[in-house]
Amino acid sequence: MYDFSIITTAIDQFLRSLMPSALATFLECVLIAVCVLVAYVLLAIVMIFMERKVCAAFQCRLGPMRVGFWGLLQVFADVFKMIIKEIIDFKRTDNLLYNLAPFLVVLSSVLTFSCLPFANGIEVLDFNVGLFFIMATSSFGVLGIMLAGWSSNNKFSMIGAMRSGAQMVSYELSIGLSMLTLVALSGTLQLSEIVARQADMWFIFKGHLPALTAFIIYLIAGNAETNRGPFDLPEAESELTAGYHTEYSGMGFGFFYVAEFMNLFIVSGIAATIFLGGWMPLHIPGLEAFNATMDYIPGVVWFFGKTFFVIWLLMWVKWTFPRLRIDQVITLEWKYLMPIGLVNLLIMTLCVVMGWTF
Repeated sequence: MYDFSIITTAIDQFLRSLMPSALATFLECVLIAVCVLVAYVLLAIVMIFMERKVCAAFQCRLGPMRVGFWGLLQVFADVFKMIIKEIIDFKRTDNLLYNLAPFLVVLSSVLTFSCLPFANGIEVLDFNVGLFFIMATSSFGVLGIMLAGWSSNNKFSMIGAMRSGAQMVSYELSIGLSMLTLVALSGTLQLSEIVARQADMWFIFKGHLPALTAFIIYLIAGNAETNRGPFDLPEAESELTAGYHTEYSGMGFGFFYVAEFMNLFIVSGIAATIFLGGWMPLHIPGLEAFNATMDYIPGVVWFFGKTFFVIWLLMWVKWTFPRLRIDQVITLEWKYLMPIGLVNLLIMTLCVVMGWTF
């Protein structure tokens, strides 16, 4: 398999041979931060373009086609337009919280994005409570949304923020239960170890029906957590104009827009990591020639392939099903998904204790 830690170790040794250890560490942190932000922005652009093309395909359209070949430059044109747009300040807003809210949302998204293991050796943060850290960093994004709705001094924004708070806090429980189900199967919270223990077979196959059930619950809850259709009640255009970011313009709105798409990537990346083996190739016990052939494909290709497959599934759901009512959204979580998730966790624990997994 491809091990990118050889490259990162060589860079570290080269820098330490040129400068003091503390300065080399500081420079490495800066380089990693720049790489993470560049990857974050580029993936957001790819996600926005993919959303438009997938939406167009489901609606029997072509999508953006005029700016650049096959419309490839349309997103760059939109980014440039958003950057040069004026940021409008309103008299009765709480300016401190109003301007802080988009940064909290993006900060939560970037921190969670940094924890994803993109390939063997390409992991910014990897420690023994990695999955718990992801759950913690992803959960405080709702604070930015609540602050945006409250500080805007707009009734539509406030209603959208309250809906988002109720929805995101509720569905975090099902996401957590789905993750705990796989933690019970893997026996660790460290993301690199979770991936390594799927070398012989991915957990979605190794964990039988409980793992598949957890995967389905995770996809439903993840879709709701990112405020995407059919769970887009916080941004319901027909009811709330644009929801919690109604009063934002320019890059204030741009931060919310980018964070929403990157949260979709993060949800899909976590699903690919803990259910589908992350960067680990597809291995089938007994088929050594097939397994050796799969090892030639770089881990980063496996990770992004699985992640974009899950993204495509979630986009398919968004552009297929109509928007739910807020009472239906909350009922689905508290009366169905959470009880099923709790029972599923109990069954998975029993399977692990009894040795009924592959």
